[in-house]
Amino acid sequence: MKFDTPATQNPIDQLKVVGHGVDRIDGPLKTTGTAPYAYERHDVAPQAAVGYVLGAAIGKGRIGSMDIEAARRAPGVLAVVTAQNAGKLGKGKMNTAKLLGGPDIEHYHQAIALVVAENLEQARAASRLIRVQYERAQGKFDLAAQKSATDKAGKNEPKEDRVGDFESAYAQAAIKIDHTYTTPDQSHAMMEPHASTAMWEGDALTVWTSNQMVAWGRGDVARTLGVPREKVRLISPYVGGGFGAKLFVRADAVLAALGARAAGRPVKVALQRPLIANNTTHRPATIQRVRIGTTQDGKITAIGHESWSGDLPGGQPEEAVQQTRLLYAGANRLTALNLMELNLPEGNAMRAPGEAPGLMALEIAVDEMAEAAGLDPVEFRVRNDTQVDPSKPDRPFSQRRLIECLRLGADHFGWADRSPRPGSRREGRWLVGLGVAAAFRNNLVTDSAARVRLDAAGQVIVETDMTDIGTGSYTIIAQTAAEMLGVPLAKVIVRLGDSTFPVSAGSGGQWGANSSTAGVYAACDKLRAAILQRLGFASDGAVFADGMVTDANGRQATLRDAAAGGDLVAEDKLEFGDLDKKFQQSTFGAHFVEVAVDAATGETRIRRMLAVCAAGRILNPKTARSQVIGAMTMGVGAALMEELAVDDRVGYFVNHDLASYEVPVHADIPSQEVIFLDETDPVSSPMKAKGVGELGLCGVGAAIANAIYNATGVRVRDYPVTLDKLLAGLPELA
Repeated sequence: MKFDTPATQNPIDQLKVVGHGVDRIDGPLKTTGTAPYAYERHDVAPQAAVGYVLGAAIGKGRIGSMDIEAARRAPGVLAVVTAQNAGKLGKGKMNTAKLLGGPDIEHYHQAIALVVAENLEQARAASRLIRVQYERAQGKFDLAAQKSATDKAGKNEPKEDRVGDFESAYAQAAIKIDHTYTTPDQSHAMMEPHASTAMWEGDALTVWTSNQMVAWGRGDVARTLGVPREKVRLISPYVGGGFGAKLFVRADAVLAALGARAAGRPVKVALQRPLIANNTTHRPATIQRVRIGTTQDGKITAIGHESWSGDLPGGQPEEAVQQTRLLYAGANRLTALNLMELNLPEGNAMRAPGEAPGLMALEIAVDEMAEAAGLDPVEFRVRNDTQVDPSKPDRPFSQRRLIECLRLGADHFGWADRSPRPGSRREGRWLVGLGVAAAFRNNLVTDSAARVRLDAAGQVIVETDMTDIGTGSYTIIAQTAAEMLGVPLAKVIVRLGDSTFPVSAGSGGQWGANSSTAGVYAACDKLRAAILQRLGFASDGAVFADGMVTDANGRQATLRDAAAGGDLVAEDKLEFGDLDKKFQQSTFGAHFVEVAVDAATGETRIRRMLAVCAAGRILNPKTARSQVIGAMTMGVGAALMEELAVDDRVGYFVNHDLASYEVPVHADIPSQEVIFLDETDPVSSPMKAKGVGELGLCGVGAAIANAIYNATGVRVRDYPVTLDKLLAGLPELA
């Protein structure tokens, strides 16, 4: 099915099932511990051996020698896999560094060996018997130092995007600011580790793995191992959190496959927690400079946003300036990305890549600009709204209700009671403040397919390689099929995360819900046509409801009647056209936060949070709310505590476990509210939906930082906003 014109009235608009807050249909499996995760596939691999990964102990250099003989002779050991004995290995398209290092070492904790044994204890003990001699090389591990050296050498080659004459407009602006902000390296810190179970049957490989993008993963496993794609099957029905860390195949999947081949039996591998921080991916640190110039009445005339981030050779920059191209009006604009080559572990996608760290800087700068212009922060944002792409005024937004989000949020949150004078509201020992930030995330879509079967019992079985990373994919896909075919949810069976199923969007980029359900819509539309044809009913005016089909002449039949002659199967793909070129498609929101800061210690406590979101049709308000409050919680971590500390002598993240990498807990988040605007966007898809899973994070950090400034009068531009950065500026105690 082609989608190249805006959606019109269709069966989804009935909203009998879609749009309702339905409980997650996979909930009972999750809460009873019976959902089969990748490391626990005892049903298919009951005698699986266990692999333990040895990571490199240097950040850059070479392996001079490696002695594995003692490990091979250790009790219970079945095989030891290294780059020397693994055979010729390639590299996946999505990987920056090799997943099995040696002799060259590209980053700290790069996997250099896998010990396979009968149990974990034997494998771990044997790994300690491997003797490695390293030849260290000088690495680049400090972003600020690398930026300074590049600046001095005049070797910056930024990727720039310009509109108008930024420099002249900024120089002539009546009011202006110029500030630099920093965000640290951050870890995804998901609960389920990267884990895989692999099994060979002849030359065919099956990998049960924790992965967000099954089709991508299948291709990269095949490329890395040098086997035909059709000989690889990836299965990932349940993922215990990913946040972008599991978009791409990591060492666990490839090493499990290599270990299974070497041991001649199934092997399971789970990366140790320290290797998740150092061996996989992380959100890279940024240095961001924001310059804004306005007229005397606060209209933006010049806006500039430049970002510096680092990655391994061949990597990509953090796209921290992308929202600045679209969020506010202004005729003269400059955005620039600078990539610094670093030898830290790979920087890559983490929930809301680009916008999350970018808005952490931009939305503080906007608050600072509002204060300089003498305007309320909400009013300043409203005054600089735009309904068109600022760089292409003939390209309108398909939907843009940012002002409504801001106004509604301000009224609901009690913004009018906020004191504009920082540090003026006090409740005993607590300094109290309110903060706001705009939320923005582009609406991405990608072609998605599904297969739908109607069986003789009147059941509808949906198959697609879409994944569920805790977001509710099973449920919204079931709701879509139920709505399209007029059956109750109990009659829909959803099967996900298998590379033998039709290829969908996968879970990432906030595109999964909208794109994957659109693929199911297309397949169900095709199945509806097949049902009508078998029944001999005309297609015009046919109604599917309550397990029945009624045509325009009043004739009726059950779905079971249609399938009585044999199962009906339909498969189709929703192929998106060029509507994204005609319309700018984005999601918008507003975050409001109240904080209390201890006047003596600088301890910050979140009191309440509100997110107002405009994100197209909300397919399931209950699961969507869960996504947003989870994202808001993640934003609290980014604002107040999350930071991977870099040992810049050897190039690794020191706090590489959940004991030392702090994340928010329930006690940190007392009150969260979410409001969804009633919205449909026919330009987005037949579902008229968008996404909220990443929008809920965008802007949260800045709203908290702005609230802290309002409470204390201390402006912190370097995240996280820890108490040591507040203490010196807090008011004197009475």
